[in-house]
Amino acid sequence: MTKYRRDSSWRQPGDGRVVLAGSPLRMFRVSAGGAHVLAAALSGEQPDTDIVRKLLDRFVDAGALHPEHEAAPFTVADVTVVMPVLDTTPTPPMGLRTIVVDDGSAPAIACDADNAEVLRLSTNRGPAAARNAGLALVQTPLVAFIDADVMVDAGWLGPLLTHFADPAVALVAPRVAGAPGDGTLAAYERRHSPLDLGDEPARIAPGTRVSYVPAAAMLCRVDALRSVGGFDESMRVGEDVDLVWRLIASGQRARYEPATVVLHRPRSSFGALLRQRQGYGRSAAPLARQHPGSLAPVRMSAWSAGVWALLAMRRPWLAAAVAGGTAAALARKLKDVPAEESVRLTLRGHLAAGRQLAKGLTRAWWPIALVLGILVPRSRLPLLAAALGPSIADALRQRSVQPVLDTPLLLADEMAYATGVWQGVVQQREPGPLLPEFTTWPMRGER
Repeated sequence: MTKYRRDSSWRQPGDGRVVLAGSPLRMFRVSAGGAHVLAAALSGEQPDTDIVRKLLDRFVDAGALHPEHEAAPFTVADVTVVMPVLDTTPTPPMGLRTIVVDDGSAPAIACDADNAEVLRLSTNRGPAAARNAGLALVQTPLVAFIDADVMVDAGWLGPLLTHFADPAVALVAPRVAGAPGDGTLAAYERRHSPLDLGDEPARIAPGTRVSYVPAAAMLCRVDALRSVGGFDESMRVGEDVDLVWRLIASGQRARYEPATVVLHRPRSSFGALLRQRQGYGRSAAPLARQHPGSLAPVRMSAWSAGVWALLAMRRPWLAAAVAGGTAAALARKLKDVPAEESVRLTLRGHLAAGRQLAKGLTRAWWPIALVLGILVPRSRLPLLAAALGPSIADALRQRSVQPVLDTPLLLADEMAYATGVWQGVVQQREPGPLLPEFTTWPMRGER
C-alpha cells in the first residue's frame, strides 16, 4: 500500500481540476475523474490500476507528490556498507556487514570491529575508486555508502528501505545534518552545511529543489550502480553528483528522504572548511562538461531577470510595470486559475528569482561583481543589497539576528566555492557553471 504526500509547492485552486506544484513548478490540468483520483490517493484510498498508477507517476516524477510506502521489500540483512577511509580510524555501523576500504593510508588503518573487513588499496586513488573497490565485493542487493565522518543511529535504514518498493528507485539518500559540537564552526555548519538539503522529501534531479545528494550517506541498488559503471574514478570531487545524474539519465529514480537524519562531523578549522568548499567548486566545470545545462548558477524567467535588472538600474516604476504586465499575461494564460492566484505566482516567482540572482553574484559571479563595483560606482548599492539582502530576509522571516551574524562567514564560504568554480572553468575551458538559464515562463503545463 502506498500513500502520497503533497509537496510544499502544492496549490489546487478553484474546482480542483488545476494543480500547481512540483520542482520546477508546473501546472497540471486534470479531469473531474482525475481530481477524484488525486483526492483518493492523498487519503490512501486510491484503486491500484494501471491508469491510476500512470497518473500518480506523472506527479511523482514532477516532484509534486511524494510516495510513502508502508512496506519495504528488503531488510537490513540485504544491505552491505562500504566505507572509504583515508588516515582515519573508522567506526562501522553496528549490525551491518561493512567493507572498510583503506584508500592508501600511511600507515595502514586498523579496524577490529567484528562486522567489518578491511580492503587496502596500495595507493591513494580517490573516493570514487575506493567506493568502486568496495562495491565489487558486495553480494547483497543493496549497498550503503557511508563516509567515515558520518554517524548513523540504529534505525537509520528503515525509512530509506521502504522506497525500494518502487522498482524504478535506484538510490535513496537521507538528510545529512551537521553534528552538534562546541564552538562557532560547528554551530555554523549546523546552519549552513552544503550536505544538509533540508527537511522536505523530494525527487532528486538536476534543476530541481534537490538537484544532487552527497555520497556521505546513500543507499543504492547494487545492480543499478553496476549497470552505469559505478563511480567515475577520473573525478576526485563531484563523483557522487555525477553518479546520481547518470542513474537518472538512465531512466531510474532517486529519492531524498529526510525522515532519516545522519550526522556529519564539522571540519577541523575554518581554513579546512573553505578548502573543502573550494574543492566542491572545482567539480562544477567537469560536471558541466559531462552533464550540459545541469550546472546553471540561476534558472529563471527572462521576465524576472528583466524586473531585477531594472531595479538594479534604479528604474523601480518601470520594474513594477513589467512585473504587473507579467502578472496580467500569466492570468490570461491560466484562464481556469483565479486571477489572484496568478498574481501570487508571479510575485513569488519574481522574489525567488531575486534570491537566485543574489546567490549567483556571491556564489558564481563575485569576481565580475567586484570589478563592476570598482569601475561603476552606481552598481555598489545594488551589489551590496544582493550580498546582504538574503540574510536580512532570513532574519526577518526567522525573527532572529543569527542570519545577519552569519553573513561574513557565509560570504567567505560562498566566495571560496566561487573561486573553485572559476579555477575549474579556466582549467577545463568549460563556461557552463557561469552561464544562466532563462525561460519564457516559470512553469510548464501538462494534461
